[in-house]
Amino acid sequence: MNNLKVLILDDEIQFTEELAEFFQNTGFKTFIANTSAEGYAVLKKEAIDLLVLDVRLPGINGLDILKEVKKLYPGIEVIIVSAHGDMDTVIRAMRLGALDYLRKPFRTMDIQIAIERTEKFLILQQRIKQMEEKNSLISKNLEEKIDRHLIGVSPQILHVLDLAMKAAKFPDINVLITGESGTGKENIARIIHFSSTRKDYLLYTVNSSSITDSLLESEFFGHKKGSFTGAIADKKGFFEVCDHGTLFLDEIADMPLNLQSKVLRAIEEKKIARVGDTHQISTDFRIISATNHELDKLVEEKKFRLDLLHRLNTLHIHIPPLRERPEDIEPLLLYFNEDFSKKINKPTNPIEKDVIRMLQNYEFPGNVRELKNMTERAVILSQGQSLSIHDFTLKIKGKHFRSNESVRSTLSENEIEMIRNALHNCEFNQNAAAGLLGISRDSLIRKMKKYHIQITRNENPT
Repeated sequence: MNNLKVLILDDEIQFTEELAEFFQNTGFKTFIANTSAEGYAVLKKEAIDLLVLDVRLPGINGLDILKEVKKLYPGIEVIIVSAHGDMDTVIRAMRLGALDYLRKPFRTMDIQIAIERTEKFLILQQRIKQMEEKNSLISKNLEEKIDRHLIGVSPQILHVLDLAMKAAKFPDINVLITGESGTGKENIARIIHFSSTRKDYLLYTVNSSSITDSLLESEFFGHKKGSFTGAIADKKGFFEVCDHGTLFLDEIADMPLNLQSKVLRAIEEKKIARVGDTHQISTDFRIISATNHELDKLVEEKKFRLDLLHRLNTLHIHIPPLRERPEDIEPLLLYFNEDFSKKINKPTNPIEKDVIRMLQNYEFPGNVRELKNMTERAVILSQGQSLSIHDFTLKIKGKHFRSNESVRSTLSENEIEMIRNALHNCEFNQNAAAGLLGISRDSLIRKMKKYHIQITRNENPT
C-alpha cells in the first residue's frame, strides 16, 4: 500500500513542503496544493487515496471542500488539520466523513498513526470491494440501507420483535408502527420488509409531510409527460415504484386530508392512474406506516380519516420509549460504542459502570436516537482509555437524572430545549442542527414551526 497517492491541501507553503517530504520518505506518492483550485485540479487528474486538508483556506471553508470531495470522490479518505480547531468543528468534520482530525502543530507520531489507520482502512475497503465483485447478488446500496438489528433485552422490545416477525410472515397485511420520535420505527419497518417475501423488491420511505401540496398527486401516483407545467417526461409514482415491494409512510399523521382519500382508494383497489392519464395501472404493494401522534384523537378532531386508519392498522406495533425499558440502555450503548469506534478507526474503549448507571436514570426524551447521538459524540471526543461520565453531555433544562421530588418537564418542553440548543451550537445552521439532532432538515423546520421557534440572530439560517 506504499503506492498510495496523497494530496496535501493547505495554504501554508512551508507546512505542505515539510509534510510532503515526510510522506515521500514514508513511501507515498505525494501532491501539494495551496489553494482550492489547485487541489481540485490535482483531484481531476490523479486517483488520490488520501487528502490532508486544512480547515481554513483563502476564500473557502475546508469543511465545504470536505463535503464536496466526499460527494465527488467518495473513495478518498480525508484527514482534517487545523491550528484553530474546536469541538464543534471536530464533530462536523467527522459527520461529513473525515477519517481523523489533527490540530497543528502535531507530532510526526500523530500523523503516522493517522496514516496507519488510513492504510488499514483502505486495505479493508479494497478487500470488501473484491468480495462485492465476486458476490454481487445483493447490491451494496441495498445492504447499506439495512439495519436488521433490534438491540434490546427487555420484555417490551422482545414483544415488538415478535410482532415484527409475525408481520413479516404475512406480506400482504398493512402495519402501523407507533412510538415517540427516536424509538426506531423505521428500523422496525426494515426488519419487517427484509424478513418477508418482498425483500428482493424495493422498500421506499416517504415522509408524508415533506411533499408540497402541488406535487402530492404526482409524487404518489406519477404523471404523464405534458400533464402540467414542468412535466417534461413520464414519471412513476411511489405506488408504482413499490410494485411487489413496501411503501413506508413515515409521519402518516401529517398527510393532508385531500391526499388521504386518494391513498385509501389506491390501497383498496391496488390500482392507480398517473396524473394526466386515464389508464389504470395495477401495482402490488404493502403499506407500513408510522407516527408519533395519537391517530384516534386525530380522527375525533376530523384531521384523519377513520376508514384509512382501519386500512393501515391491520397490525399495530407500538414501540415503548427508552425510559420505560432502561435494561435496553446498556446493550444499545455497547453496540453504538463498538459501531462508531469501527467507523472512525478508533479502538473500542470500555465503558465505565458509572456511565451505565447515569444513563439508566436519565429521561431520554430523544429515545434511542438521542442515545446514539450522544454515544457518537462521546466516542469522537474521548481522550482517555475508557468512556467516562465526563464524555457524555446530558443537558435538558438542567436535569441530568430522574427525580421523584421534582416535576418532570413535558416531552414538548424537552424537545423545544433540544432544538434551541442544537441551533445555538450549530450557529443557527439548520442543516447542521438537524444532523446533530439526528433528523432531516424538513423535520427540523416542521418542528420549529410547530413550537414557534424563530431564529432571532443575524446568522444565515441555511
